[in-house]
Amino acid sequence: MKKIKLEFENSNGEKLAGLLELPEQKEDISSYALFAHCFTCGKDIAAASRISRALAAQGIAVLRFDFTGLGNSDGDFANTNFSSNIEDLILAAKALEAQYRAPQILIGHSLGGAAVLGAAANLDSIKAVVTIGAPSTAQHVSHLFQEKAGQIQQQGEAVVKLGAREFSIKKQFLDDIDRYSSTEKIRDLDAALLVFHSPVDAIVSIDEAASIYQAARHPKSFISLDRADHLLSKAADAEYVAATIASWASRYLDLQMDEESSEKPDLVDGEVLISELNHQFLRGMYSTSHFLRADEPLKYGGSDLGPTPYDLLLMSLGACTSMTLRMYANRKKLPLEDVTIRLLHERVHAEDCVDCNDKIERITRKITLVGDLSEEQRHRLLEIADMCPVHRTLESDPQIVSRLED
Repeated sequence: MKKIKLEFENSNGEKLAGLLELPEQKEDISSYALFAHCFTCGKDIAAASRISRALAAQGIAVLRFDFTGLGNSDGDFANTNFSSNIEDLILAAKALEAQYRAPQILIGHSLGGAAVLGAAANLDSIKAVVTIGAPSTAQHVSHLFQEKAGQIQQQGEAVVKLGAREFSIKKQFLDDIDRYSSTEKIRDLDAALLVFHSPVDAIVSIDEAASIYQAARHPKSFISLDRADHLLSKAADAEYVAATIASWASRYLDLQMDEESSEKPDLVDGEVLISELNHQFLRGMYSTSHFLRADEPLKYGGSDLGPTPYDLLLMSLGACTSMTLRMYANRKKLPLEDVTIRLLHERVHAEDCVDCNDKIERITRKITLVGDLSEEQRHRLLEIADMCPVHRTLESDPQIVSRLED
């Protein structure tokens, strides 16, 4: 993976420090994401860095940055508030768009989750929003200042200990979070939503996740993080979150190589072209007028953005079988109302070439015929299934000629 420093200015002209996690090869990037860290944390907190690295390995470039007054960013934290956090997020997205590509995914951890929910409506490029251990509203953090609330109200400012550090909190901060006590922004979210939360989160109750989920419209998903703590301090938890985001988000994103944006290759009828979309398993498959993707599941190192080669083989045989049966039934005027084909390749492809001499390749094809058909007609259709062109090709031991081209 590669890391690139990315700086941009906030609304006051102060420099904010960001870090862009990228795959090694530019062509491996399928989309860009923006990560918002937890309250008073920074971009280098373990959860943010681990999730960003794992997503980059899946082809999703991630920008994480320090909010104003935190980490390596300029500015005074005491002068910030939840509104300024949202502004920082919007400006980070614009900086990413100006230098690379607009982000399609917003990811927010803890209060950063509430911030991305607030910022999403102001970013047209966002297709998917992810919250991790997030409160439903910014007002949730007000309990952190209860002991000093009176002093803040009377004197306008107080030093509050949050974790192991002390921060100056001004009255304007409390006034600002009071403005964000409603879940209306969640209801208006025009993007797919994925909510991660641990039932044993001791910092933000899982009830907050329920509030987010109930307020949001579909498409929305909820995933329990089981025994994970609030900061996702275990590497396995952060990696699980990243793998799940990559798989879930793929159905909502406009990927870099898609049917609309890709140039159509010059092909003749009957010819197809297969190109690399990344340096793992994702492949683009072109015919004279169509585009598809092939990939491998996450557990085998792929990104699960398309069927596997074996899946495609079974689909080809099944589609050809179904078409052949329909053509025959229509020509013979048989009362075939519907046909369903279910296929299974009995060898797991991860075991290919292990004890090859003792293994048998077998495809089981189950055919369901719906309609007022006689037994004779049903058996004849079963015979016709074996006559489909793809079936014949597979059984004819076809000669495959390979040659190198410039």
